[in-house]
Order: sequence, then C-alpha cells, then structure tokens
Amino acid sequence: MKLIIAFIRPSKEETVREALHAIHGLAGASFSDIRGFGRGRARSSAEAVREAVVGTLPRVRVEVMVPDAVQAAAELAIAAAAHTGQRGDGKIYVLPLSSARRISTDETGEAAV
Repeated sequence: MKLIIAFIRPSKEETVREALHAIHGLAGASFSDIRGFGRGRARSSAEAVREAVVGTLPRVRVEVMVPDAVQAAAELAIAAAAHTGQRGDGKIYVLPLSSARRISTDETGEAAV
C-alpha cells in the first residue's frame, strides 16, 4: 500500500478529483485547503513580491491511500490533471503505508483501503 500526498493549485482541484474518480480500484481521496510557500517565492512582479512578503499562497493538499497496483496510475493521473506547465504546479510525494484499518468493519490491509 502507498500514501500519495500531492500539493496542487486550487484551480486544479476539480480536474484532479475527476481524474482520480476515473481510476478503477481507487476507493477515495481527501482534499484540504492549505497555505504554504515553496522555492518559487522570489519572483519579479510586484504582486508576487507582496505575496512573498506575506509568506504563503493557497494550495490544495490531496491525500490518497492506494493498493500498490494502483499507485502508478493515481500518481500519473494527479500529475497530468494538475499540470499547467507553469512554475508552482505543485509536488507529489509517495510514501509506503505500513497498515490500514477500516473502523466500521475491522478490515485491515488493502481491504481497508
């Protein structure tokens, strides 16, 4: 099992959600509104400089727990749906997920995902 964490532009949330819905074997995803900054904070426009001084930009955090067989498809779907070709499109991280338990049924492992 894997945990995929992606940070994307808010304008791409719906596109990413639709792309994830299309993946067979993917049970669900979580979306959270967050704020943060990355290495692209020193830009030339006055608006970008003002935003850098304030410190953060709005982003959406996407979390998806997937079986190993679905990990590559989910990762590629997020990357394709979130892509604009501009700096600040986001990041995707994939981490091993050692265990999972569905509280309502007490299922464990991939069955719980």
